[in-house]
Amino acid sequence: MRVYHTLEPVFDLSSRILILGTMPSPKSREAQFYYAHPQNRFWPTLARLFSEPTPRTREERRDFALRHGIALWDVLQSCEIEGASDASIRDAVPNELSAVLDNAPIQAVFTTGRRACELYNRLCLHKMTEISCVCLPSTSPANRRFSDLELLKAYSAILNYLD
Repeated sequence: MRVYHTLEPVFDLSSRILILGTMPSPKSREAQFYYAHPQNRFWPTLARLFSEPTPRTREERRDFALRHGIALWDVLQSCEIEGASDASIRDAVPNELSAVLDNAPIQAVFTTGRRACELYNRLCLHKMTEISCVCLPSTSPANRRFSDLELLKAYSAILNYLD
């Protein structure tokens, strides 16, 4: 089924890193915010990284990201996808990342998962940004290859760009 990205990017003038997923999952689209599936480990991982309680609501998550200099968006504006399976993505159309990059002092781009990294490199890197991405492990409930500690260690790379 063809899915269109309906979430606005999260960023402000203090955003120094941009974290990109592929496309919001059905649960995230339903909740109207990023990484909203209850078993997604994105927010718990960031909370541990910054030694804070895990943000639960859309407002808490938005505030958390902005307070820490984190911009959130996704590589894709639309695609054919089955459920939340990144492996099924076809006919991908990228988001216009300049909406964030031209309006925030982004110093680094991170992708959540291998597929987001592949799509970013193919559709965005040389056509829009010229900023190489750092591929972080997916925090999706479908990805259990990484322990919580391994995720925390990988995501600590974002600290190099934040105060």
